[in-house]
Amino acid sequence: MLGKPQLTAPRRRTFTSAILALTVVTGLAGAPFLTSALAKPTAAHTQLKEAGDLRPASFAEMIDAVKPAVVNISATGKNPNAQFGSRPEFQIPPGSPFEDFFERFFSEPYSNPPGHGTQRDVHAVGSGFIVDPEGYVVTNYHVIKGADEIAVITNSGDRHPAKLVGRDEKTDLALLKIDAGAPLAYVEFGDSDGVRVGDWVVAIGNPFGLGGTATTGIVSARGRDIRSGPLDEFLQIDAPINRGNSGGPLFDTSGRVIGVNTAIFSPNGGNVGIGFAIPASMASSVIEKLQTNGFVDRGWLGVQIQELTDDLAESLGLSSREGALVASVVKDSPAERGGLKTGDVIVNYDGQAVKRMRDLPRLVADTPAKREVRVKVWRDGENRTVAITVDAAPQSEVVARAADSEATAKPRLGVTLSALTDDLRTRYRISSNAEGVLVVDVAPDSPAGKKGVRPGDLIKRVGAEQVSEPGEVVTAVRRAADQDRKSVLLLIERSGNDRFVAVKFA
Repeated sequence: MLGKPQLTAPRRRTFTSAILALTVVTGLAGAPFLTSALAKPTAAHTQLKEAGDLRPASFAEMIDAVKPAVVNISATGKNPNAQFGSRPEFQIPPGSPFEDFFERFFSEPYSNPPGHGTQRDVHAVGSGFIVDPEGYVVTNYHVIKGADEIAVITNSGDRHPAKLVGRDEKTDLALLKIDAGAPLAYVEFGDSDGVRVGDWVVAIGNPFGLGGTATTGIVSARGRDIRSGPLDEFLQIDAPINRGNSGGPLFDTSGRVIGVNTAIFSPNGGNVGIGFAIPASMASSVIEKLQTNGFVDRGWLGVQIQELTDDLAESLGLSSREGALVASVVKDSPAERGGLKTGDVIVNYDGQAVKRMRDLPRLVADTPAKREVRVKVWRDGENRTVAITVDAAPQSEVVARAADSEATAKPRLGVTLSALTDDLRTRYRISSNAEGVLVVDVAPDSPAGKKGVRPGDLIKRVGAEQVSEPGEVVTAVRRAADQDRKSVLLLIERSGNDRFVAVKFA
């Protein structure tokens, strides 16, 4: 079941009682291209020839073994406005390459004909899989979201009412429970971290309500961020999956689940060979917590972060774009109490390098509450380390929220500035406690304009200096230019949100 998404890695723990660790042993002795560090390189086709035919003769035996654990999901609701499969909390960002073509998998809801009752029954179907002989079933949350009744139909055709044990909207996973009166066939999560691009995969599910359909393909890419949430790390596959496959398992050739099929890239709702699955390394951890607690607890840092661009890195004196730039710190948050500051660049969290901005939310999310972590930051031209005790994330909070990304942004900036007055606060709807220098005009095609600065923005800092008067902005900009900087770093507030913009000097 796949609906329109909104374009949103912890250290994983094993799902006890149902999930067994997958160990892959590779023999190195006699490997043809490990004989000598000085050996002459061989052509790729030669190595492949020596490795033999990598294609399996058939998937039939594996499919026969796992198929009894794959189920169909039926969701029914009385709300005539119900939209099973929809995820309104995640909107595709304007300008995203996925804006017109992303679809969550879901069968079109259908309703009773007019006159059959005052309320319409709305139905939708999806897929799932049993991970415990006691009847625990994994699916996508958007498959059953808003449903009044949920049923699980097993491969043998038996229909069982299901109750929702727990759900996690951030990863779009849900855990259901059925009582079949006897132990059920089940499947285990495998090692998605060891999956390589080019590995064979098999998807089994309920496309278009057909049930029990198996398709094959390969892993096309890893670590895809489709902007459905802060924890995105999807496997991209080319195994054909369509509406109704949502929530179904993605298997490796050993029959272990390495992903949960969740989304497709499609201009027409059908398969075009680009699908996305939640990796088992993430899903197993979430499902374990849902089975144990009924909810997922995550660590919370309390920072708004943004990605480093070349201009931002240069403005901060960094030689690379690795790290997560702190755009703002939440008041009375673990980050504030631990000494993190706006303008810090987090380069290492709890002993793990933060190479990309989106690495940080996953690292924080997997941190148990009340645990102290060491956070290495770049501040004022040098590395520093602070100790932070992580809190449990409030249900409404994002573990480490990403600020809006900036376009890119020399001494003429092309802005007209003003000190804040009561009239200007009213005109631009600026709160009474906001501080900074107001941008009242931006010259067309100016450096600031090209970076997205616009009237109504508040400049709160220039470089490391807080500013409250236009003259302070001018002085700070000139100082940056005198230091042979190619750009100046501005901290701008817009609609209550802070973000850094690096504006190149004209």
